[in-house]
Amino acid sequence: MRRSISKRTPCALVGLLAGLGLASAALAECYDPPKPGVDWSKCEKRRLILSDANLSGGRFAETDFGRSDLSSARLGQADLQGASLDFSRLRGADLSRAKLAKAHGYRSNFTGAKLAGADLSKAEMSRANLASADLSGANLTKADFGRTQLEGAKLERANLTTTDLARANLAKAKLAGADLTGANLYLARIEGVDFSRVTGLTQPQIDLACGNGATKLPTGLRAPSAWPCKPESD
Repeated sequence: MRRSISKRTPCALVGLLAGLGLASAALAECYDPPKPGVDWSKCEKRRLILSDANLSGGRFAETDFGRSDLSSARLGQADLQGASLDFSRLRGADLSRAKLAKAHGYRSNFTGAKLAGADLSKAEMSRANLASADLSGANLTKADFGRTQLEGAKLERANLTTTDLARANLAKAKLAGADLTGANLYLARIEGVDFSRVTGLTQPQIDLACGNGATKLPTGLRAPSAWPCKPESD
């Protein structure tokens, strides 16, 4: 009589085989075609051409999209927590209400991207390009936007509490209703920025930033005598 696998196979081996089966299933998902709701969590998707792809609602936690082209891709409400987007291209992409907490986007290109209502808390976006991007209502709490290009970006009602904006370019950015409590504005370019309707901004923060005569400050704050700052080499 043929013995069952439970009698012939040690429990540890059964567990190993089950684990391999789960790993194979997870690996198979990494090869699923791009589509809404696709699950590529922890998959390697480097150097891919995914421009115009519809990936809305997809699951990409800790996925590596390094140097991939996601220009004009649809990623609304996608889960990109902890994802790697270093050197990736997301120009014009729709990331509305996407989860990007702790994501890495060093030197990534988000020019003109839609990030309204997105969660970028603790994201690492140093030297990224978000010029003209829509970040209205986004959560940037404790995120690193050092030396980031945010010229003309929409940051109305954004949460910038303790956000690192050192040497970032915020020239002509729109910040009505934004919370800048504890934000680091060291040598941030704020020429032409209207801060008259922000909250949490203090004189010490302004003293560290680089504005000009077109910069509008909240009542009670004044332009430092050091303005305008001298141009700084990158």
